[in-house]
Amino acid sequence: MRDTGQSRMTDPGRHRAAVAALPDDLDALIGVVQGLLVHIHLAEVYGVTVDDAAEDAVHERRVEAILDRALALDPAPLDVPRPAERRVLGNCRQVSVLLTALLRAHGQPARARCGFGAYFLAGSHEDHWVCERWDAEAERWALVDAQLDAVQREIFGIDFPITDVPRDQFVIAGDAWSSYRAGRIDADRFGLSLMGEGGSWWIASNLIRDAASLAGIEMLPWDAWGGMVGPGAEADDERVAFLDRLAVLTDDPDAHRDELDRLAADDWRLQVPDRVYNALRDDDEPV
Repeated sequence: MRDTGQSRMTDPGRHRAAVAALPDDLDALIGVVQGLLVHIHLAEVYGVTVDDAAEDAVHERRVEAILDRALALDPAPLDVPRPAERRVLGNCRQVSVLLTALLRAHGQPARARCGFGAYFLAGSHEDHWVCERWDAEAERWALVDAQLDAVQREIFGIDFPITDVPRDQFVIAGDAWSSYRAGRIDADRFGLSLMGEGGSWWIASNLIRDAASLAGIEMLPWDAWGGMVGPGAEADDERVAFLDRLAVLTDDPDAHRDELDRLAADDWRLQVPDRVYNALRDDDEPV
């Protein structure tokens, strides 16, 4: 099974030995992630002040760079939980990609998935990432939200296991797109309420991010390129047909590996270029 090899984003690089020395237990690895990162939008809850230098960490794409920052803040071994003020400010994507990297380092199939969480704000599906791991005992893929530590489980009233998030609670982007196309959901409820944004364009963009992640390039939530639809815009017929196909491919990626890889390598709509538009920084930057 694929998804055990590191991508260029999940590769721990100079930290491979330290990562390999960590325990291979899922709960322990979740604890490592939670002890290294704190979500930037929840920093105040943990008593953390956000300054420009710390905020810059959310733009790190590579696990190696995330671990560089973690060890610069606190040189203790990676499995020693840091006080909140000495954790890296990240987001759901960093959490999910880091857990994916740790699981892969121990030979456990895992991948980062982009979609929408229904458990943050009632009536809204919020832009979100989780890790999807192969549960060998159950012989199926399970969604893991390592962001949801004890503090957040209380804040958001989480009543499901974070190691097996129900798929109606985290909706993978392709499933959201298919439901939108079938008229089963209100697309305006899918987006980021913090920014007052939502709509089919947001679902379409997350679908492309999810497909790229499955093909081995886990991009930032605000990276834009290729076939993404601009804010508030509607996709034309050709792009809708492409997105319909991506939804099928990402629904069962194991069955469609060759096509996903081909599109990621050869089709401008999915292929990640050398430079992408970072919407938060309002600038093109190298990947």
